[in-house]
This record gives sequence, structure tokens and C-alpha cells, in this order.
Amino acid sequence: MTATLYKSKAEIPTIDVNLVTISYNDGTNDYEFGFDTSNQIECEVQTEEQDAVRLVIKGILRAQKPKETTITGVQITLHDNVFNPELVQVLQGGTITYDQTDTNKVIGYTPPVAGSSDKGFKFTLNAYSAQYNASGTIVQYEKTSFPNCQGDPIAFNSEDGSFRAPEYVINSMPNTGQAPYAITYVNALPQLSDLPTTTTSNTEVGAG
Repeated sequence: MTATLYKSKAEIPTIDVNLVTISYNDGTNDYEFGFDTSNQIECEVQTEEQDAVRLVIKGILRAQKPKETTITGVQITLHDNVFNPELVQVLQGGTITYDQTDTNKVIGYTPPVAGSSDKGFKFTLNAYSAQYNASGTIVQYEKTSFPNCQGDPIAFNSEDGSFRAPEYVINSMPNTGQAPYAITYVNALPQLSDLPTTTTSNTEVGAG
């Protein structure tokens, strides 16, 4: 008897990095901010493996226990095209200094001192990609959420004739019973508003 061959209910073509948002709690308040300057996100599943066990007697395989692979998280490499101090502060901590007169103007960023316990914040990273139809119209957006993210320390490179394109390494580590990521679909991208100057306690106002 031949089984019925079914076609998948959904074939979802996605493209682009339309928006990335970071949501976190600074110990007092919840914040979420987004940026649309990233052009690439690389994800590598992190695993722990237990080797297979084989019982071989006189050259004959009698039994074997297969290899077991356990997902422990996802390592995310975020490619951006500008320096975003608010993002860097979430990823590794430090202090942002704002102009005294124009409080939307950043005049400095200082990372945590060597040996500091300031490691930034745990956060959720949400990455949005567009789904198009055959007419070239966006029909919805795919939102991929990675929980319990923590950024690695960051260094910057410079080169003549090239705009700086920072790469941020982020480690997502799901809690017990939590999936390593979740995919949902939304009809529109969230709207971005101006970020308040005092988003965390690690801010100061410099000389105007």
C-alpha cells in the first residue's frame, strides 16, 4: 500500500535583515530599542556531544548506542555598519556620555575597566526578515527571537577608505525547558521612537 504524499502547507521565502531589536531589563525598568543598520546575522548552534558506544566482538558489531547531541544555545554574529553606543553598552557594559545641551548627542563612550564585574545586560534579540510574494509585495515579516543573550567584549578596527563595519558576537543560552529560538510572523515592523538619554544607570552628562 502506497502512503499519500502530501505537500507542505507553508513555503515561506524570506530575505534581508529588515530590523533588529534588543529587549532587556536594567534591574529597574524594561527597555527595547531597534536598529536598521545591520545587514547580516550569522547563527551557529552550540552543542555538547556524547560519543557513540559500540560493542564489537571479534570484528562483528553486536550493538551500539548512538551519539547524542544536546543543544546548549546559539552563537550569533551580528554585522552592523555604524557604531551604536547604546547597543555596545547593552552588549558589554560601560558608560555613555551625552552632551549637556543636546542630550541626544553622544560625546563619549567608555567600556568597563579591566576586571570589572560590569558585563552588560542579559537580553532578548529579535531579528526581522521580509516575506515576499510573486508580485514583489511584502506579505508579512518573520520574527526570530533568541532568549538570554549576552555579548562578548568588543574591539574595533579601522581602515583607510572603508567605513567601519563592527561585528558583535552574542551568545544565546536558553534556560531549562526553553527553546533556543522562536519564530513568529507579524504583519508590520515595530515603529522606532527616540531612545531616552537615561536608558540605564550607566549614563552621564558631559560638558556642553
